[in-house]
Amino acid sequence: MYTSHEAAHTSRPAEPGGPAGRRGLRALIRTKDGWPVRQAVVTVTDLTGQQVVRAEADADGVGSTGPLAPGTYTVVVTAAGYAPAAMTAIATASGAAELGTVVLARQGGTDLPPPGVWTLDPAHCTIAATAQHLGLSTVRGRFTEFGGRIEIGPSPETSAVAADIVAASIDTGNGMRDDHLRSPDFLNAAAYRMISYRSTGLTPAGTDRWIVHGTLTLAGVARPVDLDLAYLGTGPDPWGGLRAAFRAETELRREDFAMTYNQVVRAGVNLIGATLKVQLDIQAVQGVSLP
Repeated sequence: MYTSHEAAHTSRPAEPGGPAGRRGLRALIRTKDGWPVRQAVVTVTDLTGQQVVRAEADADGVGSTGPLAPGTYTVVVTAAGYAPAAMTAIATASGAAELGTVVLARQGGTDLPPPGVWTLDPAHCTIAATAQHLGLSTVRGRFTEFGGRIEIGPSPETSAVAADIVAASIDTGNGMRDDHLRSPDFLNAAAYRMISYRSTGLTPAGTDRWIVHGTLTLAGVARPVDLDLAYLGTGPDPWGGLRAAFRAETELRREDFAMTYNQVVRAGVNLIGATLKVQLDIQAVQGVSLP
């Protein structure tokens, strides 16, 4: 169902730029949090249903047309990922029709973060990995040094992720085990200091969920790795900034990254499982630096 809005139709003085200096229909298209919807399309039809004009919003979320013939029109505002909004507009004798602010609600999920660069906040992020031990229990570890950025595009599919992790920062709570994990048997942290991930694309996977396609470079080996990503929401922080939260996970096969070290402790049972479950809890701050 379309949402009905009453259109404002205030006359304004003639402005330069349009035919005879006259202004047409104008609307500010925003999310419920006040961010511009840059990819929005404004379609104007007359009372017979005939399309009169169609315009795309600019980078500030402003949709505008040339002057309209005086009369009543139906205006529909659409954008990928948002529920459409329909309203009535009345063009004055000067050809102007002011709609004011049109708020679009995201369809089937939480409103996405505004486009731009977002920086990972390591103090409020966790990058963890879990491996099976002796076929009975799990060993959990995490990386304590990393950084990265998320570039939110006008649509989710145009967004990108880049992250770098210091391999030697692995911490499982056991010094001897951590030293072994840093050795050439596993991370080979002396030869390959950084673990890196670069996204190559996103595919929708449900409400507030996407599959992030990318390349993981680990211990000198690069392999395609997909992340199952969930968006948790956006909100202000106590320092005047804006933060977005995400959760992602994937499963890696150790042999894909030349980590074939193992020991058979009894018939058919290895000391370490063949796969690793990786879980990421991410909090990113809007902008290129932390507060």
